[in-house]
Amino acid sequence: MATIARNGSPLVVPPSIRRKAGFKGGEDLEFMASGGVITIVRKVPVASDEYTPAQRRIIGARLTEARKGPYLGPFETADDAFKVIRNEVRNRKAMKPK
Repeated sequence: MATIARNGSPLVVPPSIRRKAGFKGGEDLEFMASGGVITIVRKVPVASDEYTPAQRRIIGARLTEARKGPYLGPFETADDAFKVIRNEVRNRKAMKPK
C-alpha cells in the first residue's frame, strides 16, 4: 500500500486503485477539491526541482551559445539535409590533423 502523509495523517491508496490510476509508490501527488469531489493527480515536476542553480546557469549559457548558430537549413527534403550533413562531416574530417 502507498501512504501519503499530510500533517501526520497518512492517506492509504489501495493497490487496486493505484493500478487503475497508474500511480507508483513514492510518486508526488496533488489533491484538488471542487464541488465535493477530490481529484488526485501526479505532481508535475518543474525545472527548478530538477536542476541545481549551478546546473541551470550552465544550461542557460549553452542555450545562449547555441542560439548564435551556425545553423544549417531549412531544407526542402530529407535528402537535401543528408547532403549537407555529409558535406559537413567530410569537411570536418579534412580539417582534423592526422
